[in-house]
Amino acid sequence: MKTYDLVGIGNAVVDVISHAEDAFLDNMGIDKGIMQLIEQDRAEQLYGAMGDRVQTPGGAVANTIAGVGALGLNTAFIGRVHDDGLGQFYAKAMTDNGIDFVNAPVAGGDRPTSRSMIFVTPDGERSMNTYLGISTGLSSDDVPADVAGNAKIMFLEGYLFDEDAGKTAFREAARAAKAGGGMAGITISDPFCVERHRADFLQMIEHELDFVIGNEAELKSLFETDNLEQAMTRTAAICPIMVCTRGGDGVTLIRGGERVDLPAPERITPVDATGAGDQFAAGFIYGLATGQSLETCGRMGNLCGAEVISHIGPRPEKNMMDEFRKAGLV
Repeated sequence: MKTYDLVGIGNAVVDVISHAEDAFLDNMGIDKGIMQLIEQDRAEQLYGAMGDRVQTPGGAVANTIAGVGALGLNTAFIGRVHDDGLGQFYAKAMTDNGIDFVNAPVAGGDRPTSRSMIFVTPDGERSMNTYLGISTGLSSDDVPADVAGNAKIMFLEGYLFDEDAGKTAFREAARAAKAGGGMAGITISDPFCVERHRADFLQMIEHELDFVIGNEAELKSLFETDNLEQAMTRTAAICPIMVCTRGGDGVTLIRGGERVDLPAPERITPVDATGAGDQFAAGFIYGLATGQSLETCGRMGNLCGAEVISHIGPRPEKNMMDEFRKAGLV
């Protein structure tokens, strides 16, 4: 059986990225700067309206897995795709990137592979319109015991909390990883996920997980407070490692009595903010997996997040290990 440094479970989404003006968003009724879930007919409408399409395998945790894999660790991804054109593209692209895609495309059924139409405006903000398709059917049956049980780190995606079967799969995967001597963590994904499943998030963070990554809005939503310090303190009180990303204000990491506040990297004009949080998580988890200090984990995350917003697409284009060396982190 293969031992994995990192295994992720998440939505297997094909990202379709295009530039757009603010006027286009208004005309199409697209809310700027957020992720919206849409139905299949809306997905087809938006796809047809896109101009300079760039198609990549995506999904928040899948992007993180790809970032960690590019840094040289053994990775696997658990997610559902349909046996259609997009699903075959997704599975091949993940494998070509050196990631073990452990679930074969699913034949039959009427739900196609998930896709997200992402419109990037001139200010670098991204507006995501996601049709989840077959991804929402993920269950414990999709999580091989020999993969989960041999994960040094298991990383879960909050977007999958909408289905009870997904929640059960998460709990079982986290327990399997920890029973095998590994650890488990989650990216909260979005405040709207928390609003719908706050009790489940809090239960899992407190009782099943070793680390949690969220942004300001997500952590505030967990405890229904506008006070960020209170939200971070309360999260850290129930989870061994708390990470709060704050965009241009940097990141805060708390582990037990240790707190690290890091400024954001040198400001650059964002070209595309897609994947910034996903790649921060990749740098952070790489540091965690290789035994780095809390500060170094945060600095690695910052570098990865800064790199990915400098170009179109949710995955790094530079060799991030080289960037770590330049920064004196390895």
